[in-house]
Amino acid sequence: MSSLFGARVQRVEDDRLIRGQGAYLDDLGEDALAVALVRSPHAHARITGIDVSAALDTDGLVAIYTYEDLPDKLAEPLPLLIPHPDLTHGRTPCPLAAGEVNYVGEPVVMVVATDRYLAEDAADLIDVSYAELPAVIGIEAARKAEHLVHADVPGNRAANSVQEHGDVATALGSAPHVLELELRIERSASTPLEGRGVLARWDPQAGQLRMWSSTQTSTGVRAAVAAKLDLALTDVDVITPDVGGGFGVKIVHPWPEEVLVPWAARLLGRPVKYTEDRREHFIASAHERAQLHHVTVGFEDSGRIRGLHVRFWHDNGAYVPYGLIVPIVTSTQLLGPYKPDAYRVEFDSLYTNTVLVTPYRGAGRPHGCFVMERTIDAIAAKLGLDRTLVRARNFIQPEEMPYDQGLIFQDGRPLIYDSGDYPALLARLKKLIGWDEFPARKQAAAAEGRRLGIGLGCYVEGTGVGPYEGGHVLVETSGKVKVATGLTTQGQGHQTILAQLVADELGVPLADVEVVTGDTRRFGYAVGTFASRAAVMSGSAVTLAARKARAKALRVAANALEVAADDLVIENGIVHVKGDPEAGIALGTVAVLSNPLRYAFDTAAAAATQFASGGDPEQPPVAEDDEPGIEGRAFFSPVRSTFASGMHAAIVETDQDTAEITILRYCVVHDCGRLINPQIVEGQIHGGVAQGVAGALYERMAYDEDGQLVNASFMDFLMPYVSEVPRRIEIDHQETPSPLNPLGIKGAGEAGVIPGAAVLAAAIEDAEGIPITSMPISPSDLFELRQEAASKVPGSRMPGSRMPGS
Repeated sequence: MSSLFGARVQRVEDDRLIRGQGAYLDDLGEDALAVALVRSPHAHARITGIDVSAALDTDGLVAIYTYEDLPDKLAEPLPLLIPHPDLTHGRTPCPLAAGEVNYVGEPVVMVVATDRYLAEDAADLIDVSYAELPAVIGIEAARKAEHLVHADVPGNRAANSVQEHGDVATALGSAPHVLELELRIERSASTPLEGRGVLARWDPQAGQLRMWSSTQTSTGVRAAVAAKLDLALTDVDVITPDVGGGFGVKIVHPWPEEVLVPWAARLLGRPVKYTEDRREHFIASAHERAQLHHVTVGFEDSGRIRGLHVRFWHDNGAYVPYGLIVPIVTSTQLLGPYKPDAYRVEFDSLYTNTVLVTPYRGAGRPHGCFVMERTIDAIAAKLGLDRTLVRARNFIQPEEMPYDQGLIFQDGRPLIYDSGDYPALLARLKKLIGWDEFPARKQAAAAEGRRLGIGLGCYVEGTGVGPYEGGHVLVETSGKVKVATGLTTQGQGHQTILAQLVADELGVPLADVEVVTGDTRRFGYAVGTFASRAAVMSGSAVTLAARKARAKALRVAANALEVAADDLVIENGIVHVKGDPEAGIALGTVAVLSNPLRYAFDTAAAAATQFASGGDPEQPPVAEDDEPGIEGRAFFSPVRSTFASGMHAAIVETDQDTAEITILRYCVVHDCGRLINPQIVEGQIHGGVAQGVAGALYERMAYDEDGQLVNASFMDFLMPYVSEVPRRIEIDHQETPSPLNPLGIKGAGEAGVIPGAAVLAAAIEDAEGIPITSMPISPSDLFELRQEAASKVPGSRMPGSRMPGS
C-alpha cells in the first residue's frame, strides 16, 4: 500500500460542499427565536438614557435586554484572552455597553423576537440618548492624546514594549551609512463570505446547553460560556458547523453574542439565534493591519546590516481582547531571514475609537515583512546594488540553524528558527521569475512606451504555535476509522490531510477514514485554528493517536494469530504476517476481538477468529491488562514554534495615463517542511496571494474624523475580483523538515499573504522610480505620487498629462 504522505489527494470535503449540502450557522435553527442588536451610532459617547416603551407592542417581540438586565457575572467585561506583562492598561468590552460606547457599532441593547425582521422592527423603535464625547481616530490622534478613549488610560497607550539584542546605538554609530524611513500600512479586515453567528439550545431537564457557533475555537467558546453562565464545562457542548471563512476574525472567544445568546436561550427556555449581517460585520467585528513605523538602519558598503532600530505605533481599536499578539508578531517576525548585528524594536499599542483589532491572516507578519523588505530595497538603492545581492549578504545561512534571534516570540518562548535554507530559496525564486533576464525585458517595454517593474519579498513565518492540540482515533468493528480533533476548520482541507495521516499510520484506505473537527462532544480539549498551526499541532496529535491504535491492533492480532507483533503489518485494512497476506485478519475483526462485549454478540466475527487462530471464540485473544477497543488518544505540545519561510516575486505594469497597476506575473517559492498534500498547500498559497494582492492594491477601512466607517459595504470597500488576482500563480516547493514535530512539517496557511504588500510596493517602485512607503496603493494614490514627484523637478510634467492648450 503506497504512502499517502506527500500525495496530491483530492479534497474529500469538496463533493458535499459544491453540491450545496453544507450546513452553515444560518442553515440551522429554523425554530429559533432571533436576535437583533441596537448598536451605537457614535464613536464615543455616554449613554444618558434608554427608552424601550415604543417597542413593547411590536408584533413578535419576546424580550429586550440592556446592560442593567444582565446578571453580575455576565455584566463583567469579557475576558482578556492573552495577558502580557507589557499590557499595562488592557481594556475589554462588556457584552452590552455599560454607560459608555467607544466605537460605532458597539452593542447597546439586545432584542429577541420570533424572527429577525420583527426583531429589527423593535430595535428601530428603541430610543437611546447619548452625550457625545470627542472621538480619537487614527494613530496620530491617539499619539497626541488631546482626548482619551478610556479616561483611565493615560496617553491612550494600552502597552509599551521593547525587545533588543546587541548594542544598536553603537552599531548605528559605527555604520558607514545610515538611512531613516517612515513606513505605513493602513487598516483592513478579514471580510469572510460568512459573517459571525451563534445558535443556542437549553435542555432544562438535563440542565445542559448545546451551542453552534461560526468560530475558529469551539473549545474556547465552551470554556467562556461555561464560566459566564456558571455552568460546569461538561454541561456545555459547542459544535462548529461548516464555516464560510474565518481568516482570524472568528478567533475571539467569546464575542458578546456568544454569551448573550445562550444566556437568553436558558432564560427564555427557547432556542435563540443570532446571525451577523454584512454591515454589522464591517462596523462591529474586528479589523487589523494599521501600523506606522519609523526605521533607522545602519549598514556597510556591502549592504550588510550592522544596526536596525524600529519604533512603531499600532492601532488596536477601542479594546484589546486578544492582547498584544499582532504587534508582538510584527516586532519579532520583522527580521525575516536576516541577521542584523544588533536590533532594537519598540512599539506602543494605542487605543482609538474604532472597531477592535484582532489577528487577520498573517497576523502582524505582513506589516513586519513590508517594513524589512522596504528597508532592504532602500539599502540596495542607496548603494546601487542588486536587491537580491543585498538580501543574500544578510541571510542566515543553513549551517547556522537552529538560529537564535535573541528575542521572545508570541508563544513566550525564544525566537529560534529550527531549520531553513534561504539562499536556496532565493536561487529558486530568481530562476522562476527570470530575475537576471528582467532588465532586458524592462528596456524593451520602455522602448514601446510601457512601464514594467519587478519586486520581491522574503519572509519567515512562525507556525505551529502551542500550547497543545489533541486527537482521538477509533477503529470501528466495520473497519472504518473515526478521527476527532478539537480544532475547527474553515475550508483549509483538514479532513483530507488528517485522513491521509491516519490512513498511512493504520494502513487503511483513505475512504475508510472519517474526520470530525470542532465538536466538543467528540473532543473536548483544544486551542483552535489560527497561526498556521492546524497541520503541525493536530496533524502531530492524530498521528501519535493513530500510532497508539496501531500498536494495540498489532498486539491483539498477534495474540489471535499466535505470532509476534513485530512480524505483522497492516495493509489495505488487513493485519497480516509480513510477506504472507493470506495469514491475516481484517482490522475490523481485530476491533471486535478487542471488545469483549461486542465480541460476545458478533458471532460471525467470533467464527472468523476461531477459524483464523484455532482458538475458542468464547475467549477473546486480548491481553488481560488491555483496555477494550482499538483506539488511541494523544496530545502534542511543541517545545516552541517551527518556522516556515518563503519568497515571492512579481512583475507589474503601470499605465502611463491612468496609473492602473496590472500584475503580469506572480511567483512563489515556499518551504513548509515536509508536504503532506502539495495540492492543498498550493490552494492555501493561492488564497493567501489573493488576499495579499487585496491588501496591497485595494482594501482599506476608511474612517472619517467622527469615527464613521464611510465604506462599510461591498459597494464601497474594494475587493479584487478574479480579473484582478493573477491568473496564474507559479509555485515551487522546497522542503527543509522541522526537527520539532514527529512529521517534520511546518504551517502553510498564511504564507501566501505575508509578503504581498512588500512585493508589489517594490515592483511599483521599480516601474515608476518613485519611493513607495505606504500601502495599500490605488491608481489614485499612484497618480498623486507622480504629481508630487513631478512638482519637485522644475519644468517637468506628469507622464500622460496634457499641457494647457495642447
